[in-house]
Amino acid sequence: MASRIPAEERLTNLVVALMATEIGLTKQQILDNVSGYRQRADAGTRSDALEKMFERDKDELRTLGVPIETIGDAADPNDLREARYRIPQAEYDLPSDIEFSAAEMAVLQLAGSVWSAESVSGDAQSGVRKIRALGIDGDEPIIGFAPRITARDAAFAPLQDAIERCRVVAFDYLKPGEDAPRRRRIRPLALVDYEARWHVFGVDVDVEEDRMFLLSRIVGDVKVSTTTFDSALRNGAGERALSGLERVAAANSALLEVTPGTEAALRLGRRASSAPQGIRVPFVDLHIFADELASYGPEVRVVEPVALRDAVIDRLRAVVEAHTDQGKAS
Repeated sequence: MASRIPAEERLTNLVVALMATEIGLTKQQILDNVSGYRQRADAGTRSDALEKMFERDKDELRTLGVPIETIGDAADPNDLREARYRIPQAEYDLPSDIEFSAAEMAVLQLAGSVWSAESVSGDAQSGVRKIRALGIDGDEPIIGFAPRITARDAAFAPLQDAIERCRVVAFDYLKPGEDAPRRRRIRPLALVDYEARWHVFGVDVDVEEDRMFLLSRIVGDVKVSTTTFDSALRNGAGERALSGLERVAAANSALLEVTPGTEAALRLGRRASSAPQGIRVPFVDLHIFADELASYGPEVRVVEPVALRDAVIDRLRAVVEAHTDQGKAS
């Protein structure tokens, strides 16, 4: 069965690929390499069906205002049999005389992270695309868009409301390796997006210490209480939270061998530094990072640390076992 890559993720991966190339990609290169098409091809989906999917995706992106350029044969521009496709980087550049302060950039990044295509006008969508290109040189690829809030982060809205109203919240939180979630009560001070995942930063009421929680590990509903706290506690909370995450990432890194030219190389390369044997990538959470690395399949091999390598192997084995059990059942 073809891997179920959501259409939105496939479209994002297509944008990533088309913005990362100067000479453009052929249709076959896209179908063979871009996540979302590649899994379907590997599962045996017919080539004509994949081509129709690509044409629909191309039309959808153009409808959203993404400028996909078609490059034909130099000798015969009308011959599109071996056409290449790309998204010109210049279309995403803002005028050079526009500058934003650090605070303005933080607000723009947050806004760009949570707006959905349905909630803003075409002009606003175009503006968000340009904002996302800030700080990126013309020849450097954009590797992805800020994540959109989904049902998996259902805790986001009540936490945001509690932060604005300065209300204590309670929720059940399941840490890796624990059999049951624990009840946590915090004064929520900031929501921060780090490594494409949302965290809530606040003060644990029971121990009176700063704590960080990953929204995807919150189990069930967030209960917003009537107990309030001083709004001054929120001052600088976002900056403290990000600094803390960066310190954790700086203390943890993985040595990886990545296949050049793959999606893994493109996405991980932005966070990596070169190493004699491959690349070194900092990470905050071993379990979350193992999930990401396992999703790349054979494109990545973990050299160290051993705990991360074992965690990735466990996830890949689980996938194999699940597919084996499916085959027996059918």
